[in-house]
Amino acid sequence: MAAAMEQVKSRAAGARAEAEADEDVFMEEELPYSAIDQLQDKGINAADLKKLKDAGYHTSQSVAYSMKKDLLNIKGLSDQKVEKIMEAARKSSQSGFITCTQLVEKMKNRFRLSSGASKLDQMLGGGVESCTITELAGEFRCGKTQLCHSLAVMAQLPPNMGGANGKVVYIDTENSFRPERIQQIAEGRGVSAEAAMENIIVARCHNSEELGQLLIEAASLMISDDDRFALIIVDSIMGRFRVDYAGRGELSERQQKLGVALNKLKKMSEEFNVAVVLTNQVMADPGGGCAFMPSLPKPIGGHILAHASTTRVMLRKGRGEQRIAKVFDSPSLPESECIFEIFGGGVRNGSD
Repeated sequence: MAAAMEQVKSRAAGARAEAEADEDVFMEEELPYSAIDQLQDKGINAADLKKLKDAGYHTSQSVAYSMKKDLLNIKGLSDQKVEKIMEAARKSSQSGFITCTQLVEKMKNRFRLSSGASKLDQMLGGGVESCTITELAGEFRCGKTQLCHSLAVMAQLPPNMGGANGKVVYIDTENSFRPERIQQIAEGRGVSAEAAMENIIVARCHNSEELGQLLIEAASLMISDDDRFALIIVDSIMGRFRVDYAGRGELSERQQKLGVALNKLKKMSEEFNVAVVLTNQVMADPGGGCAFMPSLPKPIGGHILAHASTTRVMLRKGRGEQRIAKVFDSPSLPESECIFEIFGGGVRNGSD
């Protein structure tokens, strides 16, 4: 018995040491972005840099990825100044052509977050990938928000446990975020509930215009905070747009505003090397079925959202607490589906 106890203790100590080593590697990893203050070394004065930060540009990448006309809208920046700032930002961010071999090396810095269910992770190619947008679409009560809560806890775990030692930005547009659920999942995963909640930055979003402002604030937080961030969640992306813009008369404006928000999220995922998870609502498609087969609901948001999302996953209800997830659009993953189950500790594999 004593020998068995010693063996258990030895394995636990080994796991802790491995987790600490992973954390050290993560913390020593080179930052994926260049703070905009570094442009001062390239001849950009501090007053102009402050104007950029006030407008929501906190990294050299955010400037390099922007349109010139957007920077010209910032009060106090002339055409000549904008040209100089953009040139300095491009040099600082090293944007431009690279070889495929260099790209492979660069992509090694990406990570994947576990959902908590190994079969779901396997279907996603190892988990939710950083530098990409993953869309979770489905009807009500199909597990979208539960998956988001689970990911918000898993992202904080060390890499050897499926996380990335990172904080989480959670934008709640439907008033569905529940701290008590975070506590349950954290306790189920054997981590401190207080620490888990402290590492999740939550904002309640009441309209689509506020969403844009919250993304600017999130970028500022991710620069100023000493700790790394691993995940941005928007639950749900279309909830406010669907209400703020009604009817066909406002459809064009809605899609333009949605495209701006999605473009900001995509840039942030690459600037800060974070995973972005969006939940999405669905709509009925009366003309999509036939007399013998009812039509399946389809995600809303149109082609704008479809093109912005890297991986699209459709969720539907199963038996009891079981849910079925299906990858229906991805540049690297085949169409496939799996069963997962919602329980007190988040999500886990479901029985076939």
